[in-house]
Amino acid sequence: MANISPDLALEKATAAAKAAQTAASDAAAAAQAAQSYVDQLAEAAGHAVSAATKGAIDPFVFRLSIFVMAIFVGYYVVWSVTPALHTPLMAVTNAISSVIVVGALLAVAVPAMDSGSIMAKVFGFLALVMASVNIFGGFLVTNRMLAMYKKKER
Repeated sequence: MANISPDLALEKATAAAKAAQTAASDAAAAAQAAQSYVDQLAEAAGHAVSAATKGAIDPFVFRLSIFVMAIFVGYYVVWSVTPALHTPLMAVTNAISSVIVVGALLAVAVPAMDSGSIMAKVFGFLALVMASVNIFGGFLVTNRMLAMYKKKER
């Protein structure tokens, strides 16, 4: 391995960091666009089912059924994960929960949302508490699993 100067290493690291930042901002924009598309699709599907049944199925019921199916799919996906993938899965879960915390903080504490209902603030607070517990528990479990791979000190 060739020795490189500290200035060259710093320059390469800076370039890599800028490329990573650009990729992250592009990914965030793509995720935002995808979320908007999914929301529009769910809204359209709910109204389509309501129209097809001549109002017999409320769009809320349609969305609730999708939510319940997602719970079952999530349960079976999580319990079929091999133990070797558990730690990376927990890291991803912690990242998702941190996004939930940001949204919950917006729902609970933003003064501009005074026009929002009290139920939105209550559910935001509950989401904040549950996501915080999930993040803390995830870090505890991840730490314990990583400790299992460390050599025992005598």
